[in-house]
Amino acid sequence: MKRDLTALSDTEFDLVIIGGGIYGAAATWDAALRGLNVALIERNDFGGATSSNSLKIIHGGLRYIQQADVKRMRESIRERRILMTIAPHLVHPMPCVMPLYGHLGKGPEVMRIAMLINDLVGFDRNRIDDPQKILPNGGVISRQECLQILPGVKEDNLTGGALWYDCHVHSSERLLISYLRSAAEAGAQAANYIGAEKMLLKDNHVIGVEAKDRLTGERFRIRSKLVLNTSGPWVNETMNMIRNGTGEEEVKLSWAMNMVTRKLFDEYAAGVSGRIKIRENNRLVDKGSKVYFITPWREYSLVGTVHRPYSGKPDEFAIKESFIHDFIRAVNEAIPGNPLKREDVSFFYGGLLPMDRPNPKNGEVILTKHYKIKDHAQSDGIEGMISVIGVKYTTARDVGKKTVDYVLKKLGAAHKESETENKRVFGGSIDRFDEFKQKTMAEWKQRLPEAVLLQMAFNYGSEISRVLKYGEENPDYLKPISGTAVLPAEIIHAVREEMALHLTDALWRRTELGSAGNPGDTVLQSVAEFMGKELGWNKETIAAEVAAAKSIYVPAEG
Repeated sequence: MKRDLTALSDTEFDLVIIGGGIYGAAATWDAALRGLNVALIERNDFGGATSSNSLKIIHGGLRYIQQADVKRMRESIRERRILMTIAPHLVHPMPCVMPLYGHLGKGPEVMRIAMLINDLVGFDRNRIDDPQKILPNGGVISRQECLQILPGVKEDNLTGGALWYDCHVHSSERLLISYLRSAAEAGAQAANYIGAEKMLLKDNHVIGVEAKDRLTGERFRIRSKLVLNTSGPWVNETMNMIRNGTGEEEVKLSWAMNMVTRKLFDEYAAGVSGRIKIRENNRLVDKGSKVYFITPWREYSLVGTVHRPYSGKPDEFAIKESFIHDFIRAVNEAIPGNPLKREDVSFFYGGLLPMDRPNPKNGEVILTKHYKIKDHAQSDGIEGMISVIGVKYTTARDVGKKTVDYVLKKLGAAHKESETENKRVFGGSIDRFDEFKQKTMAEWKQRLPEAVLLQMAFNYGSEISRVLKYGEENPDYLKPISGTAVLPAEIIHAVREEMALHLTDALWRRTELGSAGNPGDTVLQSVAEFMGKELGWNKETIAAEVAAAKSIYVPAEG
């Protein structure tokens, strides 16, 4: 996957996609497999905004039971199974427990029925030829079992727990990169740090994009028959490019925040009941109950999610120190026997999501429930541009498929069925994951530590040898970076083959080094020096990259 700006400027594309989050990446892969000449540009790094704000959960839609929305449940269950099939190294089963209190509403009696309905609606969830991917039936467990699995949760009136199985993605960032690697292999062009400055219009028809290389300041034109806007938090700004900047903020945004903490529970994800407390006039006001989700991830827990309305510009959003303290306080009410402290939070991250409106009762956000594919020929009288408003990571592949279906119609091209339902992503050529792990260990155990091989098996899958080949160039590339399970070979691979152009790209979205917290000055300096040799950085640039990376881990004041 190479950043080829000459190819972008010298080619007339069928489709140019603006925005390299999960929706843009999924659509790029689908379009390339169907034979379209497609290019994707991203103003920052791929997946660097909302797509990085994830609890790593691949949902089967259990929460839709309350709304009797079987259609959305079936859609989520299907996509969950597809993701386990096409990305077997990244997507894995995860047991989940929700403590139950009392005997009404969400008590054991009602939840036993809900778990049965969930299993019945997901009757085909295990149609996959890998024993490691089997999702057992759910049910209700006793109070004692719940306390053993989730030590520290509120005990007053605890009557049991609801048990079900969903999936988690080991690295949501690497799944996105895998989509892009797959798209590039199918002929797509992709480039990060390329901003869309304005639309090229001719006779009320979008014929391309004027773009800017944010690394050099160079401006150039990308010609295309259609432009697809998947720019996430910047969706309004991109739509306004055909409205002379005079359009309203059509998509209302909310901010969402998650935390990385010390491990709270070992093997199970937990949905625990806490309180919603909104800061009003510098004091916290209790607005009612809320379920917070805590998922096991590597040697940490991911805790989420806080949602609030957002009114600023996307570039101005930042997590404040007060947000973290308020979040900790709310979660501790749900797990009073295992309380978090500020020093237990190793990282925090957030993103902007489309919302319908704030809930007038508690100030929580009512998120947009359904994705939207918007044809601007119908809404603005401008041909050649489509916008997608996405709302869910799990179903991004399916939305990409449906979007490309629509693109083919707009182009007047012959319909070709999508292949992404069955096509393995880059690194996904694995039939049975446990057997693949064992084979990898046996092949490399004499040369590399088990921890290194495990993380590489999960992150790179069947393409692990592509990364390890750098050891032939320099044996030192296979010596783990100080105090970590990550190899210099992964950094070299990230720069040469995955378009890592800044230190944060390699730390957050190509490797495991920095996605759970600051790895320390020694690691930051070492990685910056490896990247500097590849990218021609001088000492001043290396120092600036390290400083920029360290700033990511410091919340804003307030």
